[in-house]
Amino acid sequence: MTAYKLVIFDWDGTIMDSVPKIVNCMRQAALTCGVVAPSDEATKNIIGLSLEHAVASLFPEHSTVHTDLIVAYKHQYKFVDVTPTPLFTDVVDTLTALKNQGVLLAVATGKSRAGLERLLDETQLRDYFVATRTSDDALSKPAPDMLLQLLVELNIRHVDALMIGDTKIDMAMAKAANIDRLGVTMGVHNAQQLSEFTPIATVDSYQQLRTLLVNR
Repeated sequence: MTAYKLVIFDWDGTIMDSVPKIVNCMRQAALTCGVVAPSDEATKNIIGLSLEHAVASLFPEHSTVHTDLIVAYKHQYKFVDVTPTPLFTDVVDTLTALKNQGVLLAVATGKSRAGLERLLDETQLRDYFVATRTSDDALSKPAPDMLLQLLVELNIRHVDALMIGDTKIDMAMAKAANIDRLGVTMGVHNAQQLSEFTPIATVDSYQQLRTLLVNR
């Protein structure tokens, strides 16, 4: 395995087990706004997009209430829904091992800046990451802008960076940015689905990820 200088993580479904909460909140937002809720599978498949793009994709026939849906979703996520969103097992140990090895760590997420900042504090993971990008800072995934901005900010070559994510959207973004990608199957998509974008590997746990990336 290549010794990468920069490893970039998606957040939802990659670092945090938040997919069930996102699905629940989108369903409740739809009900609040009086429109038919999307299927759980449909919602899972938009995770990673900015909220604006996600709502537009899920509710194309209800453009007049897109703003209301966004407001309702944010309210559900922050104040109402109590679905647990734990970190995946061994996340902290893996981040610690990579940081101790001298690898730079970053985040590229479809979350808003405010949402990511809140979760970095709540999870106490802020100090692990030298840079972050959200849907407020760049074009929505799968556009490569988040990753390209991180490469420039940190002065890292494409060949020295790795993107880790759980969705085809993450893989497509990394491929568009011409950087290596690694899929995790704990979130939305399975190994076969992720393989469409030729990841260097797919793993089912952070224990496997650590074995691949951390020198021993």
